[in-house]
Amino acid sequence: MPESENRFKGLGVSSGIGMGVAHVRESGAVTVPIYSIPASKVDAELGRLKKAATLSRHQINQIRTKSKEGAAAEELGYLLDAYIHMLKDSRLVRGAERRIAEDHLNAEGAVQAEVAEIGDAFAALDDPYIAARFDDIRAVTNRLLLNLTKGAQRPIALVPKGSVIVAEELSPADTALLDPHRVAGIATQLGGPQSHSAIMARALGLPAVLGTPGLLDCVNPGDHIIVDGDKGTVVINPTAATLASYKTRHEKDLRETRLLARLRKQPAVTRDGTEIDLQANVELPIELDMVKQAGASGIGLLRSEFMFMNRESLPDEDEQYEALISLVKPMGGRSVTVRTLDIGADKTTAALMGDFGASTTSPLGLRGIRLSLTCPDILETQFRAILRAGAEGTVRILLPMVSSVSEVRRARDILDQAARNLKRRGVPFADPLPPVGVMIEVPSAALAADSLAQYSDFFALGSNDLTMYTLAIDRSDDQVAHLFDHLHPAVLRLIQFSAEAALRARIPVSICGEMAGDPRYTALLLGLGFRELSMTASSIPRVKKRIRDVDLIAADHRARVIMDQVDSGRIATLLDDFNALA
Repeated sequence: MPESENRFKGLGVSSGIGMGVAHVRESGAVTVPIYSIPASKVDAELGRLKKAATLSRHQINQIRTKSKEGAAAEELGYLLDAYIHMLKDSRLVRGAERRIAEDHLNAEGAVQAEVAEIGDAFAALDDPYIAARFDDIRAVTNRLLLNLTKGAQRPIALVPKGSVIVAEELSPADTALLDPHRVAGIATQLGGPQSHSAIMARALGLPAVLGTPGLLDCVNPGDHIIVDGDKGTVVINPTAATLASYKTRHEKDLRETRLLARLRKQPAVTRDGTEIDLQANVELPIELDMVKQAGASGIGLLRSEFMFMNRESLPDEDEQYEALISLVKPMGGRSVTVRTLDIGADKTTAALMGDFGASTTSPLGLRGIRLSLTCPDILETQFRAILRAGAEGTVRILLPMVSSVSEVRRARDILDQAARNLKRRGVPFADPLPPVGVMIEVPSAALAADSLAQYSDFFALGSNDLTMYTLAIDRSDDQVAHLFDHLHPAVLRLIQFSAEAALRARIPVSICGEMAGDPRYTALLLGLGFRELSMTASSIPRVKKRIRDVDLIAADHRARVIMDQVDSGRIATLLDDFNALA
């Protein structure tokens, strides 16, 4: 008998509708090792079980905290309380402890054996309600086994075609391994709309819903599932009527996409004749075809972290050069802006973690240009690779997380040193040296924009991080994700100040955060003086359509009115009213 339809509400972070079969990253698919242990290891094995149970309770408590709102919040709360109790003092835990102590089984084997016996007892009961309670025990068991086995799972890159990835959370490294030709969508329990995993999902064109409390406790591998990235809905085992409705919407979306595709060769020109430069953000080489299809004028932000992730050692100069040239050459002379390594926060690499530990995982720690200047050999190697690629195409260099002029000076000194090294070796490189730009993504950089403009060839505003640091909001924490607001007056003033500083210095300025790719903000950004926007390739057609509907004089006037406001709600109303007139 098919399961009844279940609906969950989360945060739609990547638009579109994905329909397929659930591939659960926290499921009973984990391989459970079963073996005997000597008597001397019993206490250690009991300790492992206790630690895994404590961690499981902590994880469920996190879910309980995140699920205090919604129609099913009270019922879900009771269920999660029951799960926590099962992990404290229940037949499952007591039975597993007894099997470890008496039968000398390892912890995983003891849990597996105990749940199998419980399952037999429940199956013997001729009561559907009581028998269904075993599903709750199985959900707790799966979580316990996952923590005991350290999450040993099938590689995410090898999922069957048509899979919808369901997980507690996906790291950017996990997301980087997803093949959009095999994966239909993503649904996770944790995560926010501005996390890097969300950005990568958008870059890959994968519908995604994050921050969906209770999801893992109600989905099984093989369930039919729909991910609605537009409305932030996940539907498990949809009815025939629901499935038909979503198929109709999906077909409508495809028709709209085809209509937008006709704009590919049309210029991005406002109604009063001002041309706007639309470029693409690129996270992974696999996106290059999407960049071409979207009609981007270049790559405005190439995130170079893909060369460093999912590996134990650092890439050398030749490896980086080969990776870069595979992107620079196909662009046929169109500009490629390479951001230097921005490992840090939720983007980590094993090769650097060992040296710097937790500092590289903190948004306020050793990340971006700070890390590169701490490891000048790594930065010089990357500069040499970029300079070599620049001999065969048009490149620019972008420095991330800059907060002071001294950082730009030191980076330029290392760039000069890299050029001298290549010249001594007789290796062709870009001559003259590529333009060096600064990312404005921390308040100190925005407030010092006039000074930074004297040492920079261009600015690129990273609206995601600038908003996060200005409002002191961790964009990946779904507890505060709803407070993340690009239209906060403080954020807009820093954006305006930076843009005006670049215009005064007569250097190009672009915006490459998520604001650039949302048509809602297009008129405001044009009114603030931006003539270059860089975004996920899939966003270019919709933004281009909005640009072609904008009267720049009217947009400039509305931007001035907005910048006089002190309340983000009023700002949002003024902006949305202006957009409605288009």
